[in-house]
Amino acid sequence: MKVIGLCGGIGAGKSTVATLLAERGAVVIDVDTLGRHVLTLREVRDAVAAEFGDSVLRPDGTVDRGALAEVVFSAKGRLADLEAISHPVINREILRRLDALAEDPPDLVVLDMAVLVESNLGQLANDRGYTEVVVVEADSELRMDRLAERGMAPDDARSRIAAQATDAERRAVADYILVNNRDREHLAVLVDDLLARLVV
Repeated sequence: MKVIGLCGGIGAGKSTVATLLAERGAVVIDVDTLGRHVLTLREVRDAVAAEFGDSVLRPDGTVDRGALAEVVFSAKGRLADLEAISHPVINREILRRLDALAEDPPDLVVLDMAVLVESNLGQLANDRGYTEVVVVEADSELRMDRLAERGMAPDDARSRIAAQATDAERRAVADYILVNNRDREHLAVLVDDLLARLVV
């Protein structure tokens, strides 16, 4: 069972590549969704409230992700404080899912995550996590156009791109790079070629 990490800047097409891989039989674990899920766990919720205050909780005691984001991004170092709480739990959940898959292993498991370069997510003990990295890239103007089509304001799009790892930082850890500057049909051809190299 090969496990790969999949990343790419916002608007590059990472999610489309994940979908294409899933359509071709890969099991995709959406690590970003796991990040939202772990905030619902009592141990994480309690630790978040202790670290950031009750203002990040809704009246029903659940984490208000919007309020949490305001606090986390308002001061340097606070994102690292949140990740110190959530990332070990996310990695534990990734390992649990990989253990379940190992009972009837697929050829390929994809850890789809926005912050592969910026974090230790998916880096598990005893080489249980991803062993190769696929990076999805696209020209910056094209990424801006795609984000505009999603309804994102240009300033917001630029700030989101600036907050992520750079193309150079992602390339530095990449085993494979897919350049998504054309249409979905062309990207599908690139994904088919990638699979032929990944699953031998």
